[in-house]
Parts: sequence; C-alpha cells; structure tokens
Amino acid sequence: MIARVWGAIATEKGADAYRSHFEGEVLPSLRRLNGHRGAYLMERDTEGAVEIEVVTLWESMAAIRAFAGQDVDTAVVEPAAREALTGFDDTVTHFTVVLDTVN
Repeated sequence: MIARVWGAIATEKGADAYRSHFEGEVLPSLRRLNGHRGAYLMERDTEGAVEIEVVTLWESMAAIRAFAGQDVDTAVVEPAAREALTGFDDTVTHFTVVLDTVN
C-alpha cells in the first residue's frame, strides 16, 4: 500500500470549509477509483491558523496515476479547496506502508 501525504494551512473558517469540501466532494470521488484504500484528514490548531494534513491510501502507484496523472508528485488541489486554504503544498510525498495495524 502507498500513502500519499499532502499539507495545507487555513484559517479556522477555511479549515471548516475544506473539511466540508473533502467530505462532500473529494471522498466520494476517491471512493469511485479502483485502488483507493482510504483516507485521513488531520488538523492541528496553531497560533492563528489550522495545519491540515491529508493522507490518502492507495493499492499501487498505478492507482495513484489514475487519480493524479503522470506527474504523481504534483498535488491535486481543486478550485474549491484553493478558495478555502491560505496556503498549500504544491507537491505530495509518497510512502510505502510497511506495517498497518488499523482494522
């Protein structure tokens, strides 16, 4: 399994808007893709901002290519997400999951 990790920054209101977008638009789209195995949306409050980390789980790099295109290291950030965020990473990081204890 491959974990695709991406980060962003938002205001509190923006983080709420991003969460709503992620739940209502992103997750349903991801669930329709072959090879998608799940996702985590994580937040951490900092001084005046909310840090956001998104981890999506994939069966293979081929499954990621079906989602992201040939340039798998470029983040896929939809217009609605861009509006909600004050900043975000342009790239993602991929990790091979070597141990999974989540049931």
